[in-house]
Parts: sequence; C-alpha cells; structure tokens
Amino acid sequence: MTAGDRPRPPVARRDDGFAHTEHGVMRPDPFAWMHDADSPDVLAHLVAERDWYDTSVAHLLPFVATLRAEMITRLPQVDLSPPWRRTRFSYYTRHPAGSDYAQLLREIRRPETASATETDPQAPTDAENRAGEVLLDVGGLATGSGYLELGLSMVSPDEDLLAYSVDTTGDEVFALRFRDLRTGADLAEEVPRTYYGGAWSADSAWFLYTVHDEAYRPFQVWRHRLGTPVSDDVLVLTEPDERFEVTLRETRTGELVVVWSESNSTSEVWVLDAADLSRAPRSVGGRRPGVRYHAEPRRLPDGSRDLLVVTDDDAVELRLMRAPVPDDVGQDSSTWVQVRPESPSQRLLRADAFAEGVVLTLRTGGGQCLVLVPHDDLAGARGCQRLESELPGGEVALARTPLYDDGSVTVREESWLQPAECRSWDLGSGALRPVWRQQAPGFDPSRYLTERLTFPSPDGTAVPVTLLRHRDTPLDGTAPALVYGYGSYEAVFEPEWDPALPSLLDRGLVYAFAHIRGGGEMGRAWYLDGKLRHKQHTFDDHVAVADGLAAAGLVDPDRIVTRGLSAGGLLQGAVFSQRPDRWCAVVAEVPFVDVVTTMFDAATPLTATEWEEWGDPRVREEFDWMLAYSPYDNLPPAGSRPDLLVTGALHDPRVMVREPAKWVAALRATDPEWSPRCLFRAETGAGAHVGPSGRFGHLAYEAEIYAWVLDRVGLAPTDRDGASGAPA
Repeated sequence: MTAGDRPRPPVARRDDGFAHTEHGVMRPDPFAWMHDADSPDVLAHLVAERDWYDTSVAHLLPFVATLRAEMITRLPQVDLSPPWRRTRFSYYTRHPAGSDYAQLLREIRRPETASATETDPQAPTDAENRAGEVLLDVGGLATGSGYLELGLSMVSPDEDLLAYSVDTTGDEVFALRFRDLRTGADLAEEVPRTYYGGAWSADSAWFLYTVHDEAYRPFQVWRHRLGTPVSDDVLVLTEPDERFEVTLRETRTGELVVVWSESNSTSEVWVLDAADLSRAPRSVGGRRPGVRYHAEPRRLPDGSRDLLVVTDDDAVELRLMRAPVPDDVGQDSSTWVQVRPESPSQRLLRADAFAEGVVLTLRTGGGQCLVLVPHDDLAGARGCQRLESELPGGEVALARTPLYDDGSVTVREESWLQPAECRSWDLGSGALRPVWRQQAPGFDPSRYLTERLTFPSPDGTAVPVTLLRHRDTPLDGTAPALVYGYGSYEAVFEPEWDPALPSLLDRGLVYAFAHIRGGGEMGRAWYLDGKLRHKQHTFDDHVAVADGLAAAGLVDPDRIVTRGLSAGGLLQGAVFSQRPDRWCAVVAEVPFVDVVTTMFDAATPLTATEWEEWGDPRVREEFDWMLAYSPYDNLPPAGSRPDLLVTGALHDPRVMVREPAKWVAALRATDPEWSPRCLFRAETGAGAHVGPSGRFGHLAYEAEIYAWVLDRVGLAPTDRDGASGAPA
C-alpha cells in the first residue's frame, strides 16, 4: 500500500463564518454544528471517527486480548462482597462465574454467630458454596442495549421489599421499580425517570426518590406509596435555584430522613420524620451563601435525639457542631453549638453516629483515617481510638454498617496494590476481627513497590505523587511512566485495588498518581487553591510532577504519558496545549475541553451547577480565567504535538460528546500532518461517562487504553509493520 492509498482520518465540515462574541472578544467556532447531537451529520462524523480509531488500533487487537485475559485472571470466578447486617438478614453481593453483573443475596442473620465468610475470610471456595437467597440478579435486567447500570438497590425497613433502579443506555436516567421479596415478583408500578438517592418510610409503605430536570440537575423529591399509580405520587420538595442539586438518604437511627440541596459553595439540609413523611421537611440550619453543612442524626443513651453537623462555617477544614432536631417551623444555625473545633492540619470529612460512639473520618498528611470518640467528648479531649492504614499508600474507610445499635462497625482497608480487607471494629474494646478479604488469584503484592515523593510547582508548592512499580523496575531514568491526574471538586481518588494495573507494571512502566491542587488529598485548602481564579495551579502541578520525575532521573524523560477523565480530561487538554513537549502521548477521556462555550450555555447539563467550580463567564474576570486555559480555544502549535487518544460517548450526560468531537476536529484541521496520530474512540451506541458497564466490559476497555499506552512507550509486542498509531 502506498502512502497515497493509506486510509486517512476524518475531516470534519467547517463553518468558518460562525463565531462567538462575548465581552468584545470574538471566538471562532467552525465546528459549532456538532452541538446538535441528534443530527445525522454529527452521528455520521462520530461513526467515521470510530471507524478510524478501530482501523488504527487493529494491529493491537491481539495485544488487547492478551491484556484483558491477564486482567480477568486476577478476578475470582465467583466474587463475593463483604456482608452487611440488618435486623433479620445479612446481605451481600455475588458476581457469578462469567457474569459481568452482580446478584444481591441475603441469608438469615444468626446473632452472635459469624457467617462462613466471617469465619474464614480467605477461603475462596466459600463463594461457590454459599446458598443465599437471590433477591436481584442484575444481569437478568439487561435489555440487549449493551449497557446496564444499577442506580440504587434498597431493602425496606421490614426487609420484605426492594426498591431498585436501572439505566440501560448510559444517560443516567433510571427506571425505578419495586420487588416483593416474599414472592420475588415486581410490583406493577414503575417510575420512568429518577436519579440517584432514595429513602423508605419507617413502615415500608412509602418510598422517596429524586427526579432530575432536562439539564440533568436533581431538583425534586417525590413520595410514592407502594401499590398505587405513579401518577398519584406526591411532590415533597423542589429546589428552584439552578446552581443547586438535591439528594436524600436514610439514616441509621431509622427515625429521620435527611434531604439536602447543595451547590459548590452553599447547602441547606432538611429532615423528615420517617414515621410520617406527610410532615413538611424542616430545615436544620437554613441557607447562608458560602456555608455548606451535612447532618447526622444521633440517639443518645438517655433516649434524647439531636443532630451532628459537619460544616465549613468559619472553618476551612470543617468543624463539628451539635444541633437540636428542628420542630415544625425549622431552625437556623443560631441553634448550633460547637463540639469539635477545626484543626488546620485535619480535614473533617464526615461523622457517623452509633450507639457506642461517633466515628469521624479525617484526612491528614495526605491520608485518610478513622477516629472513634465518645458521645460526651466529641472533641476527643480524653483520648480516642484511631485507625490508620498500615499499607504503603493505603487507606481505611468505614464500610457499609447500617445498624445504629450494633456494637461494632465494618472497616475497609486497601491500596492500589493490595486487595481490600474488611475487619469488624468493636467500638467498646477496640478489637479488630477479619471478616472478609478480596480475592485476587495469582496476584502477589510483594512483587510491587509503592512510594510517595514530592516535587515543587512553579510557585514553590510541594506536590505529592504516589509511584507504583514492579520491584524489578528501576527508578534510574530508563523506565517509561504514566502520570494520572484529576484535580477538581475536592475529589480524592481513593486507593482501590485495581486488577488491571499489574498488567502495566509487569511490563516495566512506572505509574504515577499526581495529587494536584483542585483535588482533596491534602485537605480543603488544597482544593480551594486549584479552582476558579487558581485553576492554573492544577495544570502547573501536573506538569511539575512529570518534570520532576524526569529531572530527578527517575523515569525516561522521552517516554512520559499522561491520562485523565472528565475534569481530568480537561487537565489533559490543558497540559497538551501548554506543554506538548513534555509528553510522549496523552489520553484524554471524555474531556471537558470547550470550557467557555459550555459554561455560557445554562441549558447544557451541569453548567449552572458548575459556575462555582470553574467560574461564570458572564462575568468578565471569570471569562478571562477560563479563556486562558480552555483547550478548544488554545490549541498547541502545529508540529509539536504528542500522540493523542480521546474518548467520548453519545449518551454521556456529564460531558457532551460535542466537546471531544469539536476539539479533535479543530486539532486535525490545524495540523493535518499530525492528524493520523490523533485517535477518537467515540462510543455511538449505549455507553456512559466512565466507559462500558460490567466488570468484564470495564476491563476490556482498560485493556484497549493500556495497549495503546504501552505501544506508545515501546512496551507492546513489535511483530507488526509501522510504529505510529496509524495503520501501515
């Protein structure tokens, strides 16, 4: 095949006469026609991009199959979750052999008697021998669409009913259904459009659920009485402010339901009586601009009730307050009393109340820990029990523990290179007892190393990075590296065991997780220093980690790949434009890259709720912040670009597919010679923001990404013709 006969990437139609003008600034947008995702022209273009991707990576398919097979071997054939106890039964999930999706099961609870899994948490045969009652087989809900995701599955207080919701396209619109667990039959009613979050009434007769609007903002709470038409459902609460999202949850005491409406900087919390959901919601502390809070109901030994309030009111890293349960008219924050002051070195994440004490989740020094304090000494002045991970790079977290009066809670510990283990933590004695261990056949954690380093950002801030590598991979400047980053919303990517990751490390690649500003790894102040006017810090930190690894002679400076998803995809777009020389290759998954245009469009899902994260472009100063880094408006010079892999999904409700599509089209148009090295994996069928559904579907997707990355750094099999991403 001659060069002239080789397939070429798609060339998108241009409308050079179209431009946006805001604040006197003109922004050409020749690919604005892609905003109509229902247009046949847009769909045809996405199909062409996917065809180009499939053609370009066809030579990698045997390698993809090898990687996927490796990853699957690290999954047990039958996979059980840790159990959680309710009054009558213990519950758990099970992935049957060969199934993408889990089943929900239960067994009669035997007081003071450990289950089979609890007796021997390491016994792999227990998974096959357990004879629990199957309540819900998620795989059996598949419709043939190619996508399936469970939104919620909640057992009623009397444990006779199950509420569950299903999305079969990836657009996060969930159909809510109810099942009678005594017969196994679904009730007749179905709520066709719901979102995440739900709560049962105390008598199991009513169910509360949320509904999102056309901009995918959950803005209403509704009440459904089981056995009645959905048309009779009652509206409980509406949030009119387009910056706020509503959700709700049950509580361990079973006496209250908590509802909260939250923007990026402000929130309001209400409670409802679970025994009488017809009573109006009552505010816990009103709504004050710039103050966020959450409430946890508590029942004290003397029978009295109150609320624990975690808030950033005059406390950057948050403090703990006590509040009365509001009466019929609600209350404001003047009723709150501080019980644990802010600690500048500790980010207070949450407070979970139990009969025996309160478990606080804290972040300090870049890690997460649990602290148990008594009800009468929430500040811990008399001392406290503290749990921290002993694993390199590991963390501990409170696992599902639904009963308030249990004398023990379940604690989960894991790291990226250590499968999870759950232990029962006795809140009286402090004793720890293993109850469950995640199985990872053939995986040996001792073959790998985890270490934490820091590198200076341009303003002098020390940026942490966690390095993961095979024990035989040296840090002497010869190994390639993959730097992963996110850095938004105060999000923390908890270190979770990943059965795919060893397939990278075993081939000599160093994995670097950059803990950059805008994320929450180092506390709330760390997050605030990477948002709005400070967003450039996020990008600077990520580059600083890569530059630091190279300058210190730890990894090969010419073989550094960077990867991120969604807001992390924005990060990839920014560092692709600002430092194209730094990267061997870039993986930008569902990237938020047309920042200014999207933030002007309040009809786009999540836009209004995001103004407090990125800025409101209607304000000139904030427009200037975003325009300075928006990847679509700041393309890198032609001739200097690294290889690029972009993903997007037609049904993604969080990052519209037009964003990656327009960005790729603009990049191709401005550097035709480089264009074949740009691949766009467009998902035109069912598919979600985070990729395919199901455990095998997810690993197959990861195998595709890993194969491309390893190929870019020269660690893929070489029995093929050609070395670029394009077909030879």
